[in-house]
Amino acid sequence: MKMKIIVTGGTGYIGSHTAVELIEEGFEVILIDNLYNSEAEVAGRIGKITGTTPRLEVLDLCDHEKLNTCLKKFNDIAAIIHFAAYRL
Repeated sequence: MKMKIIVTGGTGYIGSHTAVELIEEGFEVILIDNLYNSEAEVAGRIGKITGTTPRLEVLDLCDHEKLNTCLKKFNDIAAIIHFAAYRL
């Protein structure tokens, strides 16, 4: 069984590149992003590069109720890598 890692901001530039590296190293990656400054299609592009399309959960980390629901769904996560941020 692959270790699961959540990447917040996973469809952004840094998050998506990190996701590619993690998938290529054998991890199962779950992306969390609110798509404020990116596109859901990034998950598909990651899939084209790696042969594995990561699961994408579209939600805002400031929505605590949705975040808690998401984290309960993935209760076997080994790590979370946090890249989500607003650029001013």
